[in-house]
Amino acid sequence: MSRSPSSGFEAPTKPRRFVFVLVNDFTLLSFAGALDALRIANRNFTAPAYEWILCGEGGDTVTSSAGPEFKLDMDLEELKRDDTILICSGVDVQANTSKKLINWLRREARRGVQIGGLCTAAYVLAKAGLLDGKRATIHWENHDSFAEEFEEVELTKSVFVTDGNRMTTAGGTSSIDLMLKLIADDHGEEIANVVADQQIYTSIRTDQDTQRLSVPTRIGVRHPKLSAVIQMMEANIEEPVSPSILAKDVGMSTRQLERLFRRYLNRSPKRYYMELRLQKARNLLMQTDMSVINVALACGFASPSHFSKCYRAHYNTTPYRERGSQATRLSV
Repeated sequence: MSRSPSSGFEAPTKPRRFVFVLVNDFTLLSFAGALDALRIANRNFTAPAYEWILCGEGGDTVTSSAGPEFKLDMDLEELKRDDTILICSGVDVQANTSKKLINWLRREARRGVQIGGLCTAAYVLAKAGLLDGKRATIHWENHDSFAEEFEEVELTKSVFVTDGNRMTTAGGTSSIDLMLKLIADDHGEEIANVVADQQIYTSIRTDQDTQRLSVPTRIGVRHPKLSAVIQMMEANIEEPVSPSILAKDVGMSTRQLERLFRRYLNRSPKRYYMELRLQKARNLLMQTDMSVINVALACGFASPSHFSKCYRAHYNTTPYRERGSQATRLSV
């Protein structure tokens, strides 16, 4: 792609069209970041290189999770073969994924349209069977429930993933990273860097970058052995490892490990591990229809009664009531 000396980059003969499918309660940041990257790119071409329309079920209006309402350009209609679909979703994606949307996506996929999912929309694509046997990512908060429901998808923790004609992002600003890659693929890295500079986006991430902060950054402590133990805990939720084995694996005694956790995290290794398991359990209860017993097993609790007791002590409610309150909220 060459740059015109007076008016910017030379535009392609035919603009690429993106179809943003807005699902109710979609995340505004992910949608806005992707759309604005295209807008800024167009400013730097001699003529528009990109077009976009807003699409959604009913073709009327849709509301973002932040509250603002958006007017749609069209219903779920047949698209051009060279269109690119970007599904935008957010909270309560399970409840907001309709059969009509699933069937429409399957039809467009059969026609060869490139399809991507922003934020939690990997769930929508997976529900339609469009990620089977493919690599994908989703917002870290939905990672556990997604992994339990869609075993045929190779789930990663990358900020975005492209696998063939499927694309997924982890939410937030990761949609910008994906769009910058697509712009670079279409027209070269120079224009992508120009777009990033105008967005004051100083650190462009690739699909090799992970979406969550490192353990030392998250806990605010830079102690290699403590970080190593926490990583092992996070990787062994379903079958918890005893503190003595964890300590041995990092070359410490159990007592030294206890002192380390008390000093930096003000809790015992056992307590910290329990909190990790209960946090995953809550995610599964809130985001899946797994039975309470299966949630307990997935989080390392052999006994449902023990699980319920621990859950009540930490969250001041039982797993059954948590599941019931979630069902009530989604039905309103």
